[in-house]
Amino acid sequence: MQTTSTVLMVRPVSFGFNEETAANNSFQKKGFEKSAQEMALEEFDNFTSLLRAGGVEVLVVQDTPEPHTPDSVFPNNWFSTHEGGTLVLYPMFAKNRRLERKPGVLELLKSKYKIKRVVDLTEWEEKSLFLEGTGSMIADRDNNLIYACKSPRTDESVLEEFCDELDFDYYLFSAYDNSGGLIYHTNVMMCVATKFVVACLDSIRDINERQDFIGLVEESDKELIEISLEQMNQFAGNMIELSNKKGEPLLIMSATAKRSLTAEQLAKLESYCKIVAPELSVIENNGGGSARCMIAEIFF
Repeated sequence: MQTTSTVLMVRPVSFGFNEETAANNSFQKKGFEKSAQEMALEEFDNFTSLLRAGGVEVLVVQDTPEPHTPDSVFPNNWFSTHEGGTLVLYPMFAKNRRLERKPGVLELLKSKYKIKRVVDLTEWEEKSLFLEGTGSMIADRDNNLIYACKSPRTDESVLEEFCDELDFDYYLFSAYDNSGGLIYHTNVMMCVATKFVVACLDSIRDINERQDFIGLVEESDKELIEISLEQMNQFAGNMIELSNKKGEPLLIMSATAKRSLTAEQLAKLESYCKIVAPELSVIENNGGGSARCMIAEIFF
């Protein structure tokens, strides 16, 4: 199954600009730190309310003040869940993000679901090699294929181990932002849904890699919907398809992302899914992540 109707989200307690992640996250912006926690909390609560109103089951874990974890609102980077009861733990680039692996989330999962297997990749941190969950990897679950763009946070050795453990193939490519830097997470430049793929092809500068990418999408029998670099910078690639309790498809993106899209792009997306688009500008500016980054899917 490509989508789920159950997600886990972490309600922030000390959200703010993270200097450690800013080293290679060009989507973070300075100057928006004032009242960041208070405003992020309002954005978070509104987001969860919209998801629940749309028929999505949202498990909310309240973050703790200690240890200090300014990016805890993005839990999809440090764990993922998979059908059959598999939980995967990931190695994180920023040392203060490793502290997000707090007992609260794992205890909730263990209390609600039968976890049969834990794949713990965190030992790679000792070698300074990283793979940051569904930020680093975009899964075409229907075709057992992972898309991943190279970055300091996405290492092929760790990716290989993940794919061996969970029986995925992968396509690793290079994607660049406007300034020529490697894009830090794959999930800001593309999204795989049940019937379509959204991607910023202009970020894939190598023509052979771009053609290979297009070929894989065509082989998956999904429609390719292209976004521009400017739209990617407005988080238009940071989308996720969910389903509600009735099995109806929902496409989750931020209001910033939705405003960046053309009428034609919106019409295509809305032909497949109902769009849910909360305002997340404080979280986007300080955290450099958007709607998709805030959602950890539950596939148990």
